[in-house]
Amino acid sequence: MEKILQFLLVFLILNFIGCGTQKRVVVVPKKALPQWYTNPPQSTSTDLYALGYGVNRDAAITDALTQMIATLSVSVSSSFRAKTIVKSGTIESRDATYVDESHSEVKKIHIGNYTIVEAEELGFKKYGVLIRSNKEQLFRSMRQDIRQRWELFTSNEQSILKQNKIAQLRFYKKTLESFASLPNELMIMSELHPEFDTTENLKKLSKLQMKYTQTQSAISFDIRAQYDAKHLRSVIAKGLNTKRFNLSRTKGKGHFSIFISIKINRADAYGFILARSAITIITRDYKGEVVGSNKLNITGQSSQSYPIAKENIAIKLNQQVKKEGIAKVLGIAI
Repeated sequence: MEKILQFLLVFLILNFIGCGTQKRVVVVPKKALPQWYTNPPQSTSTDLYALGYGVNRDAAITDALTQMIATLSVSVSSSFRAKTIVKSGTIESRDATYVDESHSEVKKIHIGNYTIVEAEELGFKKYGVLIRSNKEQLFRSMRQDIRQRWELFTSNEQSILKQNKIAQLRFYKKTLESFASLPNELMIMSELHPEFDTTENLKKLSKLQMKYTQTQSAISFDIRAQYDAKHLRSVIAKGLNTKRFNLSRTKGKGHFSIFISIKINRADAYGFILARSAITIITRDYKGEVVGSNKLNITGQSSQSYPIAKENIAIKLNQQVKKEGIAKVLGIAI
């Protein structure tokens, strides 16, 4: 009888402990989505609305901005990609980023004067926003932004024309990059204002592209080298040809001279013959002023002979030109 009572006592204690340690499942009710998110207002003849979401508020704003612009132009809508740009305030100005998938180029369309109507955390790592932009104000801000960019180009061009051709080419290249999104901006502005004439801006862009091409065609190079570096000239020449630059000894304001010097030391390691080189490349304009320079340390190797190891330097230099580009190897922005 006593053993039975002890067994019952142990059973009751264990049962009590087990009940106390059972995990309770807490069911958190799913947060109801707000009405503005499930049924957002539609764009009108005067205002644009767009809904966006992301892992945080800024990502959601950029997504909404991207969606807004995509709806204005069918041609760019398929290539838009949201990019988070941290800003603050209820009335903001920022860049909508999209990817030109045919050329793998990232471009931006500047957007101003939009308002954050609603912004709310919808759940774990999910934020929703609703933005609004007045069509007339958006059109005016885009037009003003384009005008300012053209004015900046015009004011800077006069001083740049006093510099060498490489500096001019660099200027035109950077300007073209700043206007990379102009055709799509003009398309969107035409959607906002059907009577808007894009002709003037497109003519300016065409003229700018022509100036870049003409400046590039006016540039020529000649390449000289020390005796031990003569086999490197063809590598540099090939890199310049790839960029469509002329190779000539004709002197002029657009002519530049490249000089290659080299120091080579022989070494042996693990059955290989090494040619350790220190290469210096200097580029001068027609006045003899240095416009770019670079120093490279390249080690050629061969299991057969030292001359082959030295030739291997050219092979490795060619690989570097392909990987980094001729501009970086020369130390000039072209």
